[in-house]
Amino acid sequence: MNGIKIRGTGRGVPSKLVTNRDLEKIVDTSDEWITARTGIRTRHHCAEGERISAITAQAARRALEDAGVSPDQIGACLVATATPETLVPSAACALQRDLGLPQDIPCFDLNAACTGFLFALHTMECLLNASPRKFGLVVGAENLSRVINWADRGTCILFGDGAGAAVVECREGWPSISAVLGCHGNSELLYLPGPESEEHGYLSMEGTRVFKFAVEAVPWCVDQVLKKTGRTVEDIDFFVFHQANARIIDLAVRKYHIPPEKYYKNIAEYGNTSAASIPLVLSELREQGKIGPGSRILAVGFGGGLTWGGCLIEFA
Repeated sequence: MNGIKIRGTGRGVPSKLVTNRDLEKIVDTSDEWITARTGIRTRHHCAEGERISAITAQAARRALEDAGVSPDQIGACLVATATPETLVPSAACALQRDLGLPQDIPCFDLNAACTGFLFALHTMECLLNASPRKFGLVVGAENLSRVINWADRGTCILFGDGAGAAVVECREGWPSISAVLGCHGNSELLYLPGPESEEHGYLSMEGTRVFKFAVEAVPWCVDQVLKKTGRTVEDIDFFVFHQANARIIDLAVRKYHIPPEKYYKNIAEYGNTSAASIPLVLSELREQGKIGPGSRILAVGFGGGLTWGGCLIEFA
């Protein structure tokens, strides 16, 4: 199977900035407590009347522009999300309409929670191998502020809204991203009820147990991707971890002795944006010139489901 590489990235975030001090006014918490335990200082939430679909389209347009790819060249469009604006049409179908993508291509949403962007990259690699068009649009987008229980101080401090996008290209002779993906059905640790549930649609989470799961899942994914690709830590130009908790990232950094110039944290500004987390990091790194053509990136995600995954992806 021919592999894919990233050609361009883009991002979009809502206008409303919510600080830890803002949260102190509505829930029993403090800026010091939140920062010490999570690394989060601010997060972006959709303001009244602000639509996540517009932010998703903004991220996608920027990725297309960065890639130098026109909408008519796109062979598939995937949106990784657990919080679409509408179930039908899907966020991907709405994006196809808004961007003027071809009508004879697959466009659909994919929900693997915080690992969704990596699941979508692997799915896109498979789709483009069977498509006459060799560019694909992969987006992670979340509007988590609308499913937050503001009385639950354990979760309301964590999550933010936003979208990150990547345009990928499939070419003969390119290596596969060697995705390692997994899931374990569990509705106890992290749960978001659906439309048929009698419960109110709030996200709930057992933070301590999710933290334990994450600190085991991250190194497992790193080890499996390195084993599958025959690479070492030294072969990787940059490590991109899902931004759920700064302490989880710090533990992985210490375990693998990753130097500061090879990893990045933006959780202080964005909080946990679920499926948007990894592409937001990729977009910022590219804009800052820290990654670019030829860069080899090992990305790891983990989240509700439970889901986990890792892959090795290069920039074209």
